Amino acid sequence: MSKDLYLLRHAKSSWDDGVFDDRERGLNNRGRRDAPKMGRALAASMEPLTIHASPARRAQLTLGGLLDGWPGLRAAEHITDEALYTFDAGDLADWICLQGDDVNTLFLIGHNPACTDLVNWICGEEVLANLPTAGFVHLRLSLASWKDLERGCGRLCTRLFPKEIDGD
Repeated sequence: MSKDLYLLRHAKSSWDDGVFDDRERGLNNRGRRDAPKMGRALAASMEPLTIHASPARRAQLTLGGLLDGWPGLRAAEHITDEALYTFDAGDLADWICLQGDDVNTLFLIGHNPACTDLVNWICGEEVLANLPTAGFVHLRLSLASWKDLERGCGRLCTRLFPKEIDGD
């Protein structure tokens, strides 16, 4: 049996306004362009599914951009989860382990270095030097239960980065 994990790092955030704390930073022009671009690309190869997102504004705006590019995703459930506002892969792994076994796919919008580190930990080796902003990966995990998540239990199936997609 296997499970599928989809990870998307939030789109490029803005550092222009120093008055906002980390959670409140929005997206810069590239981020506002890349999120719908990724939505269009993912819509061409995936069915809409539930998305779990960090509550950080940049992650929420990334989700909004995905929806703009992937209108069919609007009918799916979108869940904001405080536990996904983390930069630690161990925290993400702990969250994944708590998911119900009736769920065979998880799609998360999160942050680095947590996303990159989680990919490499799941694969048991460095398969990704850095998940760029708005970068997407699909991991296939050899698991019957999320609670059995461990180092080396999966493989990288797909990676898609905004700069690899033609057109803006």
